[in-house]
Amino acid sequence: MDPNAGKKNMFNKLSKEQCVALLEKETFKRVTVSFYKYILLDNLLDLRDELYNKWNDLGVLGRIYLADEGINAQLSVPEHNWEDFIQNVNSFSFFKDTPFKIAVEDDGKSFFKLTIKIRKQIVSDGLSIEDYDITNVGKHLSAKQWNESINNGATVVDMRNHYESEIGKFKGAICPDVETFKEELPVVKELLKGKEKEKVLLYCTGGIRCEKTSAYLKHHGFENVSQLHGGIIDYVRQLNKDESLENKFEGKNFVFDQRRGERISDTIISSCHQCTELCDTHVNCRNENCNLLFLQCSSCQENHENCCSVECIEVANFPEEQRLKLRKGVENKKMYYSHSKVNLNLKGSK
Repeated sequence: MDPNAGKKNMFNKLSKEQCVALLEKETFKRVTVSFYKYILLDNLLDLRDELYNKWNDLGVLGRIYLADEGINAQLSVPEHNWEDFIQNVNSFSFFKDTPFKIAVEDDGKSFFKLTIKIRKQIVSDGLSIEDYDITNVGKHLSAKQWNESINNGATVVDMRNHYESEIGKFKGAICPDVETFKEELPVVKELLKGKEKEKVLLYCTGGIRCEKTSAYLKHHGFENVSQLHGGIIDYVRQLNKDESLENKFEGKNFVFDQRRGERISDTIISSCHQCTELCDTHVNCRNENCNLLFLQCSSCQENHENCCSVECIEVANFPEEQRLKLRKGVENKKMYYSHSKVNLNLKGSK
């Protein structure tokens, strides 16, 4: 049985277009926030239903994952319901006093519907609970401690995917060329081979991936593993509170919502995948059969009709009935199944 099948009132029934239209009509501000907590949970179905009913009543939008190991949430809350939302979260003893990470840049349109799903893990790592002790994590460092450790020559590792680190990273960080966290753990362990006694610093968007990574590395003999407390999001919050701290992050922080990224510094470290001009704007290919996430500058968006290839331009301009027909069947679902780097050289296409 699918645990996410739910009851009739436990999921959104509106189309994306209808949800976006309602969001556009809102006259109030929203707070975009993320949080996670590793804690053993049971009765997940009942918890999912309770959270959905209450948060839906409060006008919460976002994407929340529940698992036996805890909760991972990215959402937006109407500003006038913020205190009620906090009170509701703290009413659950197992979520009480969970730290929240408020978005750096926020236009209130990060999410357009509320989704709460039950997963095997809140962050998929492909490992079993016997493979390492998730409670034996690395030391959490403040922004000041983090900067000092970098200055003292510690090895810095980005625990995000390649399309995240492509647009922003800490100077000198090791950025594994992977597409999923599941791929990343063994890759990082191999990249750090020989540094078991050296100081290793881990960072990600909000800290959740570093919790697992630090425990995994410690299990495999790494003795001095630390992680950036609250991830990049909280690092920026601390910088904003203390102007004496140096910002060692270059570029944008990739986020998994409609914004695609938050600017952390004015530096642009990436290039358009089609013309190689400086660009750090992620888009999805307009061809629904493809939907490839890639970097495209404004000029290429216009010249190539928001598509990633000549083939996709052609398909995207087919009549809707023909596009729907193409999407039927497993073999025709997507031209590209992931964010893999593909040849997007469109010179001479137009």
